[in-house]
Amino acid sequence: MNQDISNREDVFLLVDTFYKKVRKDNILGPFFNEMIKDWDAHLEHLTTFWETSLFIAKKLDKKYYGNPLEAHVKVDKYFDHSISELHFGIWLNLWYETLEELFKGDVTETAKRRARKMGTFMYLKIFEARQAKL
Repeated sequence: MNQDISNREDVFLLVDTFYKKVRKDNILGPFFNEMIKDWDAHLEHLTTFWETSLFIAKKLDKKYYGNPLEAHVKVDKYFDHSISELHFGIWLNLWYETLEELFKGDVTETAKRRARKMGTFMYLKIFEARQAKL
């Protein structure tokens, strides 16, 4: 039986495993592989993001400060506003698949809920940003 996500090393394993799948995916891969030039730095950044998101009450060595929405709006613009709900659906399915392969428990379930809410929020905000430009 898999253990729950409990520390930064677990979060890194999740993020690293997940983005290996994303990079190979025929639909998502081109977006990520075109935009991200330094994968080591990006994985570290995303590990900090998810660690902060999953362990809000914990005292952490690193905390995430940033604006993921701004980054995603820029990517959407770069790719001529072609990001769709399909992309978010694939992203979420790969996230769930990776979580279920590696972990089991309350924090794992929180990671699923947060990703689902985040994906919905991100897509809606990208769509709003497109409308604001009209």
